[in-house]
Amino acid sequence: MLLEFRIRNFRSIKDEQSLSLVAAPADKELAETHLAPTGLKALPQAVRSAVLYGPNASGKSTLLFALNYLRAMVAESATVVQPGQTYNVQPFRLDPATASQPTEFEASFLVDGIRHQYSFAMTADRIVSEQLMVWRTAKPTQWFSRRLDDSGERYVYEFSAYLTGPRKLWQESTRPNALFLSMAAQLNSELLGPVARWLVQGLVYLPAGAFIDHAFTTALLASKEGRVAVRDFLATADISIAEVSAVPRKGLRGQVMFQPGGVAQARQEEGEFLFPIFELRTEQGSAKFELHEESEGTQRLFSLAAPVLDVLKHGRVLVVDELDRSLHTLLVRRLVGMFHDPVLNPRGAQLVFSTHDTSLLDHTLFRRDQVWFAEKDGTQATRIFPLSDFSPRKHEAWERGYLMGRYGAVPMFSALPETAPSVVVPSAPAAPGSPVTV
Repeated sequence: MLLEFRIRNFRSIKDEQSLSLVAAPADKELAETHLAPTGLKALPQAVRSAVLYGPNASGKSTLLFALNYLRAMVAESATVVQPGQTYNVQPFRLDPATASQPTEFEASFLVDGIRHQYSFAMTADRIVSEQLMVWRTAKPTQWFSRRLDDSGERYVYEFSAYLTGPRKLWQESTRPNALFLSMAAQLNSELLGPVARWLVQGLVYLPAGAFIDHAFTTALLASKEGRVAVRDFLATADISIAEVSAVPRKGLRGQVMFQPGGVAQARQEEGEFLFPIFELRTEQGSAKFELHEESEGTQRLFSLAAPVLDVLKHGRVLVVDELDRSLHTLLVRRLVGMFHDPVLNPRGAQLVFSTHDTSLLDHTLFRRDQVWFAEKDGTQATRIFPLSDFSPRKHEAWERGYLMGRYGAVPMFSALPETAPSVVVPSAPAAPGSPVTV
């Protein structure tokens, strides 16, 4: 379970910004459905979802991508990244002071019911600092810390007695451009392994506009249980799909791999793969269709099926940039509602997403502490803030208030010119052999 995420000096984010999933203790609205118990006395409940609004280029995608950047660093810094390799980390460049400073990441989360707080700071070529705090009791314990000394050439490590194992080996094996947490987990640390696994496997990120590989969902169709789960998931959209199955077939399958630096690599793989088949039935008859014959919305919904079902089953965190892309408003509400349903979501899975669909700004769908906004200030730096900062009334029309600018985070338009601009449009060249009028 994710409790809080903090980011500083990353792309459009200059000063530290925080996204909290800790429930406001005084707010009792929708508590039975929208909140999940943490087992912590200080932070007893967390929200099951959070939605992020803001105009284009406000930094919504940056915040969500930063969370995935942290995940990718833990996953790949010790294994995929080579010695001396640099990262495509981008600090806030509109201020000379921050352009040369490190980027800072921090996440607070639960692993086996225990609160952890992991943070690191990095530049393009090295890790500057790293720290893990653990709450085994009411007070936190620093399991390890790592920082550069004043010379900037040597790392200084500090360890708690709680962190057992070959710490010297882990320390000596950690390169300047690798995370200590990743290396210790790679070298089979019994205590740090679960922490790293939660950050890598517990966070599932789907970027905006990117192709979502349907292979994950298609693989579920190999079993009867999986076919039923996918069919029932698709049935929520009322798209007349009666059955779904998969057939093996030789062909090419595209894959998009996302690297820690945010660079996407596309490749095609040849072999025998499962291809989904959809059966639609009406009173007049039935017919079977392949995935490419379905609408873009149906294709996206099918690709979302496995990630959503997997996250709900294992209690993970699903982060989706532009969840509403190619999906009807009511369908998006249904997807959000799945996370708010304690029966469908017994393990406290969470959904964090951005959207432009203002019809979702509804007090029957969200609590005040679940709605967040992103906007840029006068320095073009991103600012993140919750709806609860404005103390809206119990049944206030959030959508109307947002569109009227009460909460900020809306596009600002300049006045249109009184007359159309005079633009000279060059004539298209005539096609060969066609007559030309002079």
